[in-house]
Amino acid sequence: MRFKFPLLFLLGAISLGSVHAAEPGTDPAPPAIPTEVDGPVKAAVDAFQAGDFDKAMELAKPLVEKGNADALYLMGFAYETGKGVELSQEQALDYYLKAAAKGQNDAAYRIAFIYLASEDPKVREDAKKRLETKAETDPQVAGRILGEAYLRGRFSKEPDYDQAVQWWGKSADAGDVTAMVLLGRLYEGQFGFADKIDIKKAMAAFKRAADQGDAGAMVTLASRLLSGPEEIRDLKLGREWLDKAIALKNPSAYLVLGDFEEKVNHDDKAALAAFERGKDAGQPDCAMRAADFYLEGKTVDKDQGRAVDLLETAAKAGNPEAHFKLAVIRLSGDKPDLMAGYNNLLNASVGGLAEAQNELGLFYLSGKLAVADPAAAAAWLGKAAQAGYPQAQNNLGAMYERGVGVPQNLGNAGKLYSMAADQGNGPATFAVARMLSQGLGTKVDLPKSWAYATLASERGETSGKELADKLFGGFDDAQKKQAQVELGAIKSGKAKASSEGK
Repeated sequence: MRFKFPLLFLLGAISLGSVHAAEPGTDPAPPAIPTEVDGPVKAAVDAFQAGDFDKAMELAKPLVEKGNADALYLMGFAYETGKGVELSQEQALDYYLKAAAKGQNDAAYRIAFIYLASEDPKVREDAKKRLETKAETDPQVAGRILGEAYLRGRFSKEPDYDQAVQWWGKSADAGDVTAMVLLGRLYEGQFGFADKIDIKKAMAAFKRAADQGDAGAMVTLASRLLSGPEEIRDLKLGREWLDKAIALKNPSAYLVLGDFEEKVNHDDKAALAAFERGKDAGQPDCAMRAADFYLEGKTVDKDQGRAVDLLETAAKAGNPEAHFKLAVIRLSGDKPDLMAGYNNLLNASVGGLAEAQNELGLFYLSGKLAVADPAAAAAWLGKAAQAGYPQAQNNLGAMYERGVGVPQNLGNAGKLYSMAADQGNGPATFAVARMLSQGLGTKVDLPKSWAYATLASERGETSGKELADKLFGGFDDAQKKQAQVELGAIKSGKAKASSEGK
């Protein structure tokens, strides 16, 4: 029996979003136990799928003892996910290896996935060999995974564009639609390699995928034909592809259509109509886009109630941005609904939205839920900071500087301020200047402090100008010259670590 579920390892980590904001992502779902199975393991899989993990393990164990390959795979998956048993990658790998030895196809991929995540080059090399062997009989899936692994530099020091093209090409030639779309996006420059952008090749790859009858690929192609660079636009053909996707019940076609009507055709009424149709077809992003029209009063009267209803529709579908917008609405105004707003903010944060995580951290600090929780604040700010959100980096830096919710650590504070400053955050830029001027967590460096203070002033921080003027007034000629050098280095991105602890 072959388990039927997406087998991609790293595609969730590579951004597959279109350059056009409206195009839906094609990220595959994470590996999951299938719903369509047969054979003696079916009852165990059905129980696992229903969430009755203990029963699933009870049913699977006798089959495991008999050496049933599918049961061995299920047991490995249970250990990998920690469902019904204690989480253990080592145990998962052991079961996967036993299942693969008995010819269980998908176990071989799970082994490769685990090996690819290793920091040991020898282990990753083992994954490569396993995948190359699988590619001889299953070039679609194995080739797709190999292409991405090469693109992420798992087999070499740097991402290998040529190998990615080669393996995705083999996968595409074997009929894998996802590989065709990935090739299109690679040629489009979405994964870097700006010097290798080839729009003609990209469009050919997208069309090849759409020609296979895949509705998602049709939407991808149509988005370029309608809203891409002018030299590749073909409005008639783009609409035709959207019509085909709609006929195949792909509601994301309405999202692309609405985006085209709003941003290219400048017909807000037509855009709202498309978003409303998409919402009715179950496309949550369409509901959110329609909500914006009612919030802003675009082509309709402002109607916050209608907007909230639409956002609720998107939020119930798990859209974190919808939860965040609901949180903003419910936590604002004269009579904020703290609990409802908090729940929306929490859901948006759990959904991985860095801006929401930052706001949730500040919410915990505010004490609006009767008492402040600095530790929880630091945890959520840490998630947002790790995601690269500069406001969170600045806020968490302040907590480390003051020892609020975390042990005081000026070195960590300086690193976080520097990370945020490198992204243009004004308050963090001034914080770096202040720490350099006072020797907080680093050596005193007045010329560099002046440079950061000047940059902070340019970024809207009035305190930056005050500090810069004060410092510059006390400089000798050599310090003034060095200060200008430091400012130039910072602006050119060539400055050494600023206020990071030594």
